[in-house]
Amino acid sequence: MIRSDFARYARVHRAAAILTGTAVVVVLSAFFGGFNIALPSIGSGGVTTGVPFRRELPLLSAVFLSAALGSAMAKHEEMGGSAMHRYRLKYCVGLTLTVCLLSFGVEGLAVGVEAGVVFVRSILIWFGLALLSIRTFGPQLSWPLPLASALVLIWYPQEWWDWTANSATDLVSWAAATAALAAGATASAATSWRTRNWSHR
Repeated sequence: MIRSDFARYARVHRAAAILTGTAVVVVLSAFFGGFNIALPSIGSGGVTTGVPFRRELPLLSAVFLSAALGSAMAKHEEMGGSAMHRYRLKYCVGLTLTVCLLSFGVEGLAVGVEAGVVFVRSILIWFGLALLSIRTFGPQLSWPLPLASALVLIWYPQEWWDWTANSATDLVSWAAATAALAAGATASAATSWRTRNWSHR
């Protein structure tokens, strides 16, 4: 497709709104990310714990990013040919990279390079979960699986599975990012027409 076609495709698939929303999220993180979410600890007799907003804000970026797959013609697009799906993939990859670069740049300048890497890693993990959530619950429900995982991280922070608190070089967290993205991409690719074709082979 030519450049004008790509611009129309991006407009229909909410590129401007997604970029604006994710930019607002990372700016909020830059200015207010150090404030803690005050929550009562489980079994602590009312003692509260705090989790920095910065750790959970990437969830919003991931949910916004998953909106790139939605449009008024989303069902028809799923029935498109291989060329259409390649174009859709290029758009989603390009938009994801743009959001990650923007988030890394702002967070890296505001806090530090390691914080920027962790922020991006969280976006990738929650984006994979958001894609899986869409396929599981429906096109308007990209948030249940990311939110469920966030609640676990909030209530049980700083454990080995907490990718929002682990270092930028933590291999377990990067393995989680790879697994989440792979699961989300597979779920997104498994449209009804594709699964029907696969079952006939």
